[in-house]
Amino acid sequence: QVQLVESGGGLVQAGGSLRLSCAASGSIFNINSMTWHRQAPGKQRELVASITSDGSTNYADSVKGRFTISRDNAKNTVYLQMNSLKPEDTAVYYCNVRAQRHLWLDDYWGQGTQVTVSS
Repeated sequence: QVQLVESGGGLVQAGGSLRLSCAASGSIFNINSMTWHRQAPGKQRELVASITSDGSTNYADSVKGRFTISRDNAKNTVYLQMNSLKPEDTAVYYCNVRAQRHLWLDDYWGQGTQVTVSS
């Protein structure tokens, strides 16, 4: 069975940087997209960044210019480079992989990793 394992979260001062990683334990074929989401206490989960099968990327307005999503298909890993971090970036970050399996889509989720940004 496929499992996504996240790492790289932690505590950082405002203005600092972190790089999150999300590695699949097994091969995932026909990937449509890889995405990062985050959820802060009392708030809805929001889409932070996405990268699709053709390599195109999109970002939430709140992180544009600061965050970069990338992938390494050979390692089955997706990354989120976070620069110029702000206290409002504090949240649990989740990675997601969406894949086409026959005639339907499969979603795989990471366990979540805490990012805390101090002022």
